Amino acid sequence: MGRQIGTEKAEAVFRQYADMIYRIALHNLKNPADADDILQEVCLVLITKKIPEDEEHLKRWLIRVTINNCRDLSRSYRRRRWESIDDYGHLEAEKPPEIISELQSLPENYRNIIYLYYYEKYTVSEIAEILRMNVNTVKSGLRRARDQLKKLLTEAE
Repeated sequence: MGRQIGTEKAEAVFRQYADMIYRIALHNLKNPADADDILQEVCLVLITKKIPEDEEHLKRWLIRVTINNCRDLSRSYRRRRWESIDDYGHLEAEKPPEIISELQSLPENYRNIIYLYYYEKYTVSEIAEILRMNVNTVKSGLRRARDQLKKLLTEAE
């Protein structure tokens, strides 16, 4: 049927047909990132498999490989479970912008403690373990950070 070609020949064939492969993938998947993935997959197939000898069969073969890879990706679990993040914009919690900027003005050790405690929901003992600090040091750091934040937020009003 065909022969396996070297990387130089594969590169030349790939350069010749890359636009066509990308357009077919984009047409089938309607997603530029997925089309890029298919382009890469077809390139790997071109390097690793035996390809048809003559030019016309080669072009048809590449089209078939591209369409098959697009179909496989469309059927994949990842693709079926894909949902746009835009669909969940209404669930985004609004954070007052002044708190974020005030958090940035805290010293680094306080910032880390506050972040881990309030945003990542770690306990004081877990934070102590993560930051390799004494539990009492984390407790006092949390208290001091709260005091500084309170002071900064009341001054801002």
